[in-house]
Order: sequence, then C-alpha cells, then structure tokens
Amino acid sequence: MSYVVQEWLNLALRWMHVFAGIMWVGATYYFTWLDRRFHTTDPDQVWMVHSGGFYVVNKTSKPSPTHTLHWFKWEAALTWLSGFPLLLLVYYFGGLLTDGEPGKPSFAVAAAIGMGVIFIGWIVYDLLWMSPLPEPLLIVVSYDAIVALGWWLPHVMSPRSAYMHVGALLGTLMAANVWMRIIPSQKKMVAAVNEGREPDQRLADRAKFRSKHNTYMVLPVVFLMISSHFPITTYGNERAWIVLAVLTLVGFGAAHVIRKH
Repeated sequence: MSYVVQEWLNLALRWMHVFAGIMWVGATYYFTWLDRRFHTTDPDQVWMVHSGGFYVVNKTSKPSPTHTLHWFKWEAALTWLSGFPLLLLVYYFGGLLTDGEPGKPSFAVAAAIGMGVIFIGWIVYDLLWMSPLPEPLLIVVSYDAIVALGWWLPHVMSPRSAYMHVGALLGTLMAANVWMRIIPSQKKMVAAVNEGREPDQRLADRAKFRSKHNTYMVLPVVFLMISSHFPITTYGNERAWIVLAVLTLVGFGAAHVIRKH
C-alpha cells in the first residue's frame, strides 16, 4: 500500500472514529445525567432547555407500542467499525505493532496476541460478569486484569502498541456490551409489550448494569486513545504500566463523580 493511500485511509478512519466516538460518549453521558436527575430531582419528569427549545422528558419502565422508539446503538457500532480498521492500518500494516527489540516474539506472534487480547478478552470479561461472584471482587479482578495487560503487553509488542491494545480491548468491551447485552435485553422488553405481556424488569436491570460499565470505561479509553501523542509521560515512560494503572483509576474516579452529580 502506498504511503499516500495509507494516509488518506488513516485520515478518513480517524475522522470517522473521533466523530462517532463523540456521538457515542455524548449520548452515554447524557442519559447518565438524565437518569440521575430522575433520582435526585423529580421522579416523573425532567425539564430542559437547549437551542431555544424547551423539552420535557418522562421516564417509564416499559416502551409504548404506539410510539416510535429511538435506539442509540449505531454510534457504538460506527465507533468500533472505524476504530478496528484504524488499529489494523496503523499498527498491523503500518509497522508499529512491534519494535524489533531483542527477546520479543515475531510479528506473527505479536499479531496473534493482539487479536486474542481484543476478542478473547470480551469472552473472559462477559463470563466473569455473568458469574455469581460478588461485584466488589469482580471490580478488583477486572482492574487487576487491565493493569496486568499494561505490564505484560510491552514485553510482546511495542509499548505504544501495547497501550493502544488495552484501549482497543476496553472499546471492544463497550461496543459488545451495547450490541450483545444491552440492545438484546431491550428488544426482548419491546417484544413483550408488542405481544401484550409485561416486560421482565430484570432485563432492564441487566442492560442498565452493562451501560454503567460503559460509563466507567469511557475515560480510560479516551486516555489510551490519545496516549500516542504523549510518549514521554505515557507508553514511553519506564514505568508505563504504573502510569496506566493510576490514570485508569483517575478515569474511574471521574466517572463515579459524574454519575453522582
């Protein structure tokens, strides 16, 4: 692939990825804020003003069979569908996956590990959070897994690529949460209403729980995505995995504050 073609693809995919991510993150935190208002101000209605218009939002536990239901799912799909090819273009076809450091595995092995981290990582995460283990333990295990990847991956690929693969894993978890856990649960609730049955509120709880996960993963993902612009303080630091561990906690903490206010 010529450098010119590669750069145009890089520009197009990055532009799409950033814009889709803005829409996705914006919608995620808008609904986080909206749900919080129902718990802290008025349990029935939230009044808002924007762009010269005034809006009233009502919350209900089941969808209406007579009104158009607006789904917020394509932002997640477009973010991932632009981000994954961008990862391949820059790191796998752009020569940044490995750095040729002695003792590290070949490109093929590093590529297999990279893909395994992303796709097997989803399976491990999903099974872990469907297990009966208590939530505090699952939080500790999940965080430790992120930190462990941040420490181990630079031993098998370039440090910059290692950071990006941790971010790609978290982004994949978020997109898969939307398409494989949140949306299917909501569709079952819609089907129940259309069939004249009462929707199972446990499905709503499951969807909301995975959505909660996404609000916490957003800030670490954004940090990891921009880390390539800060090589000295992030992936290039001799204690890069500690930087990742600390700033991931900072992101989790910021998300917790946002969710509570």
